[in-house]
Amino acid sequence: MTGTTDTTMQDGATSRGVLAGSALLTGSGLSNQLGAAFGALAFDSLGTAGVVAVRQLVSAAILLPIARPRLRSFTWAQWWPALLLGLVLATMNLSLYAAVDRIGLGLAVTLEFLGPLAVALSSSRTRADLLLAAGAAVGVYVLLLPDGSSDLLGYAFGLLAACCWASYILLNRMLGGRLTGLQAPATATLVSSLLTLPITVQLIADGKFLGWPLLLAALSGLLCSVIPYSIDIIALRWVTTRFFGVFMSINPMFAALAGVVVLGQVPVAHEWVGMAMIVGVNAVAVSRGIRGRRSAEETRRDTETQ
Repeated sequence: MTGTTDTTMQDGATSRGVLAGSALLTGSGLSNQLGAAFGALAFDSLGTAGVVAVRQLVSAAILLPIARPRLRSFTWAQWWPALLLGLVLATMNLSLYAAVDRIGLGLAVTLEFLGPLAVALSSSRTRADLLLAAGAAVGVYVLLLPDGSSDLLGYAFGLLAACCWASYILLNRMLGGRLTGLQAPATATLVSSLLTLPITVQLIADGKFLGWPLLLAALSGLLCSVIPYSIDIIALRWVTTRFFGVFMSINPMFAALAGVVVLGQVPVAHEWVGMAMIVGVNAVAVSRGIRGRRSAEETRRDTETQ
Protein backbone atom coordinates (compact mmCIF):
# COMPACT_ATOMS: atom_id res chain seq x y z
CA MET A 1 0.00 0.00 0.00
CA THR A 2 2.81 2.33 0.89
CA GLY A 3 4.66 1.52 -2.33
CA THR A 4 1.58 2.30 -4.41
CA THR A 5 1.10 5.59 -2.61
CA ASP A 6 4.75 6.57 -3.14
CA THR A 7 4.50 5.74 -6.85
CA THR A 8 1.35 7.82 -7.24
CA MET A 9 2.94 10.74 -5.44
CA GLN A 10 6.10 10.53 -7.57
CA ASP A 11 4.14 10.36 -10.82
CA GLY A 12 2.01 13.29 -9.70
CA ALA A 13 5.09 15.33 -8.83
CA THR A 14 6.68 14.50 -12.20
CA SER A 15 3.56 15.51 -14.11
CA ARG A 16 3.22 18.68 -12.11
CA GLY A 17 6.85 19.55 -12.87
CA VAL A 18 6.31 19.36 -16.64
CA LEU A 19 3.00 21.19 -16.42
CA ALA A 20 4.53 23.88 -14.22
CA GLY A 21 7.42 24.26 -16.65
CA SER A 22 4.97 24.56 -19.54
CA ALA A 23 2.94 27.18 -17.69
CA LEU A 24 6.09 29.17 -16.93
CA LEU A 25 7.22 29.02 -20.57
CA THR A 26 3.78 30.16 -21.73
CA GLY A 27 3.98 33.16 -19.42
CA SER A 28 7.53 33.86 -20.58
CA GLY A 29 6.50 33.83 -24.25
CA LEU A 30 3.46 36.04 -23.73
CA SER A 31 5.44 38.56 -21.68
CA ASN A 32 8.25 38.57 -24.24
CA GLN A 33 6.05 39.31 -27.24
CA LEU A 34 3.96 41.96 -25.52
CA GLY A 35 7.19 43.65 -24.48
CA ALA A 36 8.54 43.49 -28.03
CA ALA A 37 5.37 45.14 -29.33
CA PHE A 38 5.59 47.93 -26.76
CA GLY A 39 9.25 48.43 -27.62
CA ALA A 40 8.38 48.73 -31.32
CA LEU A 41 6.23 51.76 -30.48
CA ALA A 42 9.39 53.59 -29.36
CA PHE A 43 11.45 52.89 -32.50
CA ASP A 44 10.73 56.25 -34.13
CA SER A 45 11.98 58.22 -31.12
CA LEU A 46 14.78 56.06 -29.71
CA GLY A 47 15.75 53.85 -32.64
CA THR A 48 16.03 50.09 -32.42
CA ALA A 49 19.45 50.20 -30.75
CA GLY A 50 18.19 52.78 -28.25
CA VAL A 51 15.26 50.60 -27.23
CA VAL A 52 17.60 47.64 -26.73
CA ALA A 53 20.00 49.75 -24.63
CA VAL A 54 17.16 50.87 -22.35
CA ARG A 55 15.91 47.27 -22.12
CA GLN A 56 19.28 45.99 -20.95
CA LEU A 57 19.74 48.85 -18.49
CA VAL A 58 16.32 48.24 -16.92
CA SER A 59 16.98 44.49 -16.75
CA ALA A 60 20.28 44.97 -14.93
CA ALA A 61 18.82 47.60 -12.59
CA ILE A 62 16.05 45.21 -11.48
CA LEU A 63 17.80 41.84 -11.49
CA LEU A 64 21.09 42.79 -9.83
CA PRO A 65 19.58 44.00 -6.51
CA ILE A 66 17.29 40.94 -6.42
CA ALA A 67 19.84 38.26 -7.32
CA ARG A 68 22.94 39.88 -5.77
CA PRO A 69 25.37 37.69 -7.72
CA ARG A 70 28.62 37.02 -5.87
CA LEU A 71 30.79 38.15 -8.75
CA ARG A 72 34.05 38.02 -6.81
CA SER A 73 33.55 34.37 -5.92
CA PHE A 74 32.71 33.23 -9.48
CA THR A 75 34.97 30.59 -10.92
CA TRP A 76 36.04 30.66 -14.55
CA ALA A 77 33.58 27.82 -15.23
CA GLN A 78 30.83 30.19 -14.10
CA TRP A 79 32.23 33.37 -15.63
CA TRP A 80 32.77 32.32 -19.23
CA PRO A 81 29.19 31.15 -19.95
CA ALA A 82 27.81 34.19 -18.09
CA LEU A 83 29.95 36.55 -20.19
CA LEU A 84 29.00 34.72 -23.36
CA LEU A 85 25.31 34.83 -22.41
CA GLY A 86 25.57 38.59 -21.93
CA LEU A 87 27.03 38.97 -25.42
CA VAL A 88 24.33 36.68 -26.83
CA LEU A 89 21.56 38.70 -25.15
CA ALA A 90 22.83 42.00 -26.53
CA THR A 91 23.26 40.58 -30.04
CA MET A 92 19.90 38.76 -29.98
CA ASN A 93 17.98 41.86 -28.94
CA LEU A 94 19.74 44.16 -31.39
CA SER A 95 19.24 41.79 -34.32
CA LEU A 96 15.62 40.98 -33.43
CA TYR A 97 14.59 44.62 -33.14
CA ALA A 98 16.39 45.43 -36.36
CA ALA A 99 14.36 42.66 -37.99
CA VAL A 100 11.11 43.87 -36.39
CA ASP A 101 11.78 47.36 -37.73
CA ARG A 102 12.22 46.04 -41.28
CA ILE A 103 9.81 43.10 -41.63
CA GLY A 104 7.37 43.39 -38.72
CA LEU A 105 6.96 41.68 -35.37
CA GLY A 106 5.24 38.47 -36.46
CA LEU A 107 7.65 37.62 -39.26
CA ALA A 108 10.73 38.58 -37.24
CA VAL A 109 9.74 36.37 -34.31
CA THR A 110 8.84 33.55 -36.70
CA LEU A 111 12.37 33.61 -38.10
CA GLU A 112 13.83 33.89 -34.61
CA PHE A 113 11.93 30.75 -33.63
CA LEU A 114 14.14 28.74 -35.98
CA GLY A 115 16.75 28.86 -33.20
CA PRO A 116 14.73 26.91 -30.62
CA LEU A 117 13.53 24.63 -33.42
CA ALA A 118 17.15 23.85 -34.30
CA VAL A 119 17.82 23.00 -30.65
CA ALA A 120 14.84 20.67 -30.66
CA LEU A 121 16.01 18.94 -33.83
CA SER A 122 19.63 18.60 -32.74
CA SER A 123 18.71 17.02 -29.41
CA SER A 124 16.05 14.66 -30.79
CA ARG A 125 16.45 10.95 -30.12
CA THR A 126 13.38 9.40 -31.74
CA ARG A 127 11.47 9.63 -34.99
CA ALA A 128 8.48 11.00 -33.08
CA ASP A 129 10.62 13.89 -31.81
CA LEU A 130 11.73 14.71 -35.34
CA LEU A 131 8.14 14.59 -36.59
CA LEU A 132 7.11 16.90 -33.77
CA ALA A 133 9.77 19.46 -34.64
CA ALA A 134 8.92 19.09 -38.35
CA GLY A 135 5.25 19.77 -37.53
CA ALA A 136 6.27 22.98 -35.79
CA ALA A 137 8.37 23.93 -38.83
CA VAL A 138 5.39 23.37 -41.16
CA GLY A 139 3.26 25.53 -38.90
CA VAL A 140 5.86 28.29 -39.05
CA TYR A 141 5.98 28.05 -42.85
CA VAL A 142 2.19 28.25 -43.16
CA LEU A 143 2.23 31.22 -40.81
CA LEU A 144 4.91 32.90 -42.93
CA LEU A 145 4.17 31.99 -46.61
CA PRO A 146 6.96 34.27 -47.94
CA ASP A 147 6.47 36.07 -51.26
CA GLY A 148 8.71 37.79 -53.77
CA SER A 149 8.87 41.10 -51.90
CA SER A 150 11.14 39.75 -49.18
CA ASP A 151 13.49 42.06 -47.27
CA LEU A 152 16.70 40.02 -47.32
CA LEU A 153 18.50 42.16 -44.75
CA GLY A 154 15.50 41.91 -42.44
CA TYR A 155 15.54 38.14 -42.90
CA ALA A 156 19.27 38.09 -42.14
CA PHE A 157 18.70 39.96 -38.88
CA GLY A 158 15.94 37.49 -37.99
CA LEU A 159 18.21 34.52 -38.67
CA LEU A 160 20.98 36.06 -36.57
CA ALA A 161 18.46 36.41 -33.74
CA ALA A 162 17.59 32.72 -34.26
CA CYS A 163 21.23 31.69 -33.81
CA CYS A 164 21.42 33.78 -30.66
CA TRP A 165 18.22 32.29 -29.25
CA ALA A 166 19.57 28.77 -29.75
CA SER A 167 22.74 29.80 -27.91
CA TYR A 168 20.63 31.43 -25.20
CA ILE A 169 18.81 28.15 -24.51
CA LEU A 170 21.99 26.10 -24.25
CA LEU A 171 23.87 28.65 -22.12
CA ASN A 172 20.90 29.14 -19.79
CA ARG A 173 20.66 25.38 -19.33
CA MET A 174 24.37 25.24 -18.50
CA LEU A 175 24.28 28.17 -16.09
CA GLY A 176 21.21 26.81 -14.36
CA GLY A 177 23.42 24.07 -12.96
CA ARG A 178 26.36 26.31 -12.09
CA LEU A 179 24.73 29.35 -10.47
CA THR A 180 21.89 29.41 -7.98
CA GLY A 181 18.77 31.53 -8.11
CA LEU A 182 18.77 34.40 -10.59
CA GLN A 183 22.52 35.02 -10.51
CA ALA A 184 22.98 33.89 -14.11
CA PRO A 185 20.43 36.22 -15.79
CA ALA A 186 21.45 39.07 -13.48
CA THR A 187 25.12 38.73 -14.43
CA ALA A 188 24.28 38.34 -18.12
CA THR A 189 22.14 41.49 -18.14
CA LEU A 190 24.95 43.38 -16.40
CA VAL A 191 27.30 42.33 -19.19
CA SER A 192 24.81 43.18 -21.94
CA SER A 193 24.01 46.58 -20.39
CA LEU A 194 27.73 47.40 -20.32
CA LEU A 195 28.03 46.38 -23.99
CA THR A 196 25.17 48.73 -24.94
CA LEU A 197 26.28 51.52 -22.59
CA PRO A 198 27.65 53.72 -25.44
CA ILE A 199 24.17 53.73 -26.98
CA THR A 200 22.65 54.77 -23.65
CA VAL A 201 25.18 57.60 -23.30
CA GLN A 202 24.32 58.80 -26.82
CA LEU A 203 20.59 58.85 -25.96
CA ILE A 204 21.32 61.01 -22.91
CA ALA A 205 23.54 63.32 -24.95
CA ASP A 206 20.80 63.73 -27.57
CA GLY A 207 18.20 64.54 -24.91
CA LYS A 208 16.12 61.45 -25.73
CA PHE A 209 16.41 59.75 -22.36
CA LEU A 210 12.99 60.94 -21.19
CA GLY A 211 9.28 60.99 -21.97
CA TRP A 212 6.78 58.40 -23.18
CA PRO A 213 9.17 56.55 -25.55
CA LEU A 214 11.55 55.96 -22.64
CA LEU A 215 8.71 54.52 -20.55
CA LEU A 216 7.73 52.21 -23.41
CA ALA A 217 11.32 51.00 -23.77
CA ALA A 218 11.56 50.50 -20.00
CA LEU A 219 8.31 48.49 -20.03
CA SER A 220 9.79 46.45 -22.86
CA GLY A 221 12.82 45.77 -20.67
CA LEU A 222 10.62 44.47 -17.88
CA LEU A 223 8.42 42.30 -20.10
CA CYS A 224 11.08 41.13 -22.59
CA SER A 225 14.06 40.69 -20.32
CA VAL A 226 13.47 40.63 -16.56
CA ILE A 227 10.43 38.34 -16.58
CA PRO A 228 11.43 35.91 -19.39
CA TYR A 229 15.08 35.59 -18.31
CA SER A 230 14.03 34.79 -14.76
CA ILE A 231 11.31 32.34 -15.84
CA ASP A 232 13.38 30.55 -18.47
CA ILE A 233 16.29 29.65 -16.22
CA ILE A 234 13.84 28.21 -13.67
CA ALA A 235 11.84 26.32 -16.30
CA LEU A 236 14.99 24.82 -17.81
CA ARG A 237 15.63 23.08 -14.50
CA TRP A 238 12.38 21.16 -15.00
CA VAL A 239 12.23 20.52 -18.74
CA THR A 240 14.77 19.40 -21.33
CA THR A 241 16.27 21.70 -23.95
CA ARG A 242 14.41 19.69 -26.62
CA PHE A 243 11.10 20.26 -24.88
CA PHE A 244 12.00 23.94 -24.39
CA GLY A 245 12.92 24.33 -28.04
CA VAL A 246 9.67 22.83 -29.34
CA PHE A 247 7.48 24.59 -26.80
CA MET A 248 8.94 27.98 -27.77
CA SER A 249 7.13 27.59 -31.09
CA ILE A 250 4.27 29.28 -29.28
CA ASN A 251 6.13 32.60 -29.62
CA PRO A 252 5.16 33.31 -33.26
CA MET A 253 1.53 32.95 -32.24
CA PHE A 254 1.98 35.31 -29.30
CA ALA A 255 3.84 37.73 -31.55
CA ALA A 256 0.91 37.78 -33.97
CA LEU A 257 -1.56 38.32 -31.12
CA ALA A 258 0.61 41.11 -29.67
CA GLY A 259 0.70 42.67 -33.13
CA VAL A 260 -3.12 42.70 -33.17
CA VAL A 261 -3.56 44.12 -29.68
CA VAL A 262 -0.69 46.62 -29.54
CA LEU A 263 0.25 47.42 -33.15
CA GLY A 264 -3.04 46.84 -34.96
CA GLN A 265 -1.56 44.19 -37.26
CA VAL A 266 -4.40 41.72 -37.97
CA PRO A 267 -3.26 38.29 -39.26
CA VAL A 268 -4.74 36.94 -42.49
CA ALA A 269 -6.29 33.48 -42.88
CA HIS A 270 -3.08 31.46 -43.48
CA GLU A 271 -1.46 33.07 -40.43
CA TRP A 272 -4.31 31.91 -38.20
CA VAL A 273 -3.95 28.39 -39.67
CA GLY A 274 -0.22 28.42 -38.97
CA MET A 275 -0.80 29.54 -35.40
CA ALA A 276 -3.33 26.75 -34.84
CA MET A 277 -0.81 24.19 -36.12
CA ILE A 278 1.86 25.53 -33.78
CA VAL A 279 -0.49 25.38 -30.78
CA GLY A 280 -1.31 21.76 -31.69
CA VAL A 281 2.39 20.85 -31.76
CA ASN A 282 2.84 22.44 -28.35
CA ALA A 283 -0.04 20.41 -26.92
CA VAL A 284 1.56 17.19 -28.18
CA ALA A 285 4.95 18.30 -26.84
CA VAL A 286 3.51 18.83 -23.37
CA SER A 287 1.75 15.44 -23.31
CA ARG A 288 4.87 13.63 -24.58
CA GLY A 289 6.97 15.40 -22.00
CA ILE A 290 4.72 14.19 -19.20
CA ARG A 291 4.60 10.62 -20.53
CA GLY A 292 8.38 10.59 -21.05
CA ARG A 293 9.05 11.69 -17.49
CA ARG A 294 6.66 9.06 -16.15
CA SER A 295 8.24 6.28 -18.23
CA ALA A 296 11.73 7.23 -17.11
CA GLU A 297 10.64 7.27 -13.48
CA GLU A 298 8.93 3.89 -13.81
CA THR A 299 12.04 2.38 -15.44
CA ARG A 300 14.23 3.71 -12.66
CA ARG A 301 11.95 2.29 -9.97
CA ASP A 302 11.83 -1.12 -11.71
CA THR A 303 15.63 -1.19 -11.86
CA GLU A 304 15.92 -0.31 -8.17
CA THR A 305 13.38 -3.02 -7.28
CA GLN A 306 15.35 -5.67 -9.15
